[in-house]
Parts: sequence; structure tokens; C-alpha cells
Amino acid sequence: MNSAIPADPVETGNSSPWLSVVIPVFNEEANLNELINRCLKVCNGLEKTYEIILVDDGSKDASVEIIRQLVNSHSDEISGVFLNRNYGQHSAVMAGFSQSSGEVIVTLDADLQNPPEEIPKLLPPLEAGCDVVGSVRMNRQDSLFRRLSSRLINKAV
Repeated sequence: MNSAIPADPVETGNSSPWLSVVIPVFNEEANLNELINRCLKVCNGLEKTYEIILVDDGSKDASVEIIRQLVNSHSDEISGVFLNRNYGQHSAVMAGFSQSSGEVIVTLDADLQNPPEEIPKLLPPLEAGCDVVGSVRMNRQDSLFRRLSSRLINKAV
């Protein structure tokens, strides 16, 4: 049973972009327009083909409507995947991966804690032959519990 199958994907006409930006979305109506404006600015500056895939993970706010508007106004760059309920961030990311067609995939959080402006910094190691590139937020705005939990998990890995 694959519970992360998109319920109602909205496809675009893009064929084989170089970069796919996959963004899981859950109740992010307040951030979506700024997120997409910043992503478009960054991706347009890369001089590479790209797609942005917004995966709504069962939002209860206006996120679905905003994603549909963004897809309609940027159909060559943005596509939406709409899950029929909240499956969790991991499943939403995997649903985005299944819809992506880029040679390179970058994931971002819709809450802007991972700024789109960092995408260009991830690309040189990939172009140099690395298979995976990761990043670490330096100025976290998480609670003390979240920061300590993350440190513990990162040390274990």
C-alpha cells in the first residue's frame, strides 16, 4: 500500500528540467507567496532549467487555493501535488520526488527556515560529482528542546 500517492496532481508542460525544487506544504498560507517569489528569483538566476513542486500535505488553511493560483500563474515553472489528507512531511517529500523529473533535486521547507537563497551554494559540489549535498542551519529559530534533539540525532548519525 502506497499512502503517498497524490490525490489530484496538477502537471506542467516542463520536460526534463535540470533542477527540481520539492517543497512539502502544510498550512503555510502565510508563507507561500513570499516563498515562491524568492524561489523564482533564485532559480531564474541559475541559468538552468528548473521546476518547483509544491506538495500540499492535507492543509486545512488556504494553502491549496494559493498553490492552485501559483500553478496557474507560473505553469511553466510550478506544479502542485495535493495529498488527500495529512500523511506527514516524509510522505509529502516522497510524493514530490515521485513527480519530479530534474537531474538534481533540492528540498526546502515552506516555512522559509531554509532560505531559497542557499540553493546556489548546494550546486557546485553536485556539479563536481558529489551524489548528495546537505546543509545545516546556523541561526536556528527553534526551541531549546528542538535544538538539543537535533544535536543528539545528528551526533548519532
